[in-house]
Amino acid sequence: MTLDVESAQLLKKLAESGLKPFHLMQPAEARELMAGLRPEAEGPAMHHVEEVQLGGVRLRVLTPNAVVRGSILYLHGGGWVVGGLDDFDHFARQLAQRTQCTVVLVDYRLAPEFPFPAALDDVEQAAQWLVDRRAQLAGSANGPLIVAGDSAGGNLAAVFAQRAAQRGQSHWALQVLLYPVTQADLDGPSYLDSQRQLLLTREDMRWFWDHYLPQADQRQQVSASPLAARDLRGVPPAVVLTAEFDVLREEGQAYADRLAQADITVVQRCFIGQMHGFVTMPLLSASHTALEWLGEQIEPWL
Repeated sequence: MTLDVESAQLLKKLAESGLKPFHLMQPAEARELMAGLRPEAEGPAMHHVEEVQLGGVRLRVLTPNAVVRGSILYLHGGGWVVGGLDDFDHFARQLAQRTQCTVVLVDYRLAPEFPFPAALDDVEQAAQWLVDRRAQLAGSANGPLIVAGDSAGGNLAAVFAQRAAQRGQSHWALQVLLYPVTQADLDGPSYLDSQRQLLLTREDMRWFWDHYLPQADQRQQVSASPLAARDLRGVPPAVVLTAEFDVLREEGQAYADRLAQADITVVQRCFIGQMHGFVTMPLLSASHTALEWLGEQIEPWL
């Protein structure tokens, strides 16, 4: 297959604008780039929006209507270095509207100022805050709780789901992983494929890992590379989305396969012709297709 026409046009436009790859930027520059890629239009209107400060962690709580069907703890992508509430607000609103779930968007601390495991610590804190307010945010005391994330956020979601299972916390109904980072081996075929060096490249991933967890010999621990887990029994059922032209495609598929081997219910789909990051880019038609598919997969768990 070939890259989606809309994605190719977007990449051409970005290249003509003089866009530098992430690995040639300073973190502050990369964050400005991320802000510049935000959708111009605001996402769907919400019934209620609230911002919560938990120590050094901010949450944005997006409630789509007065009667919700569950709650989604959403962990944004950005290589643990870039991204924030405003960058992912549009997608979080779309997800809330499509699923009729309260979405809790987590503004976890970013590397290199706050390297591993700061982001994971923030996710744990945000998750406990959500659990403590389950009746209010998920529709009832037994309302379904879902953890979801894209890219580096998918990594955090997968690690959190494993930890929750180890603690015997069965109240997480589902994990939704969008092109997740699941391991730190940058020498596999997917990373060396020239056709996949698009918005996210092998060198970009090296740059992100170097900021998030500078000690390369520590990256194989399960809290950084969830694919390294020996035992996945007891983790929540999973929805795993990957993209054909993505350096992360194989590791996302490998993680879905490992979950299935552990008898975990898994639904997996590779979006043909798409690149990393496409789901949260509403100017791409495939983004809307992916959102509908995600809504269909989440529906049975609500």
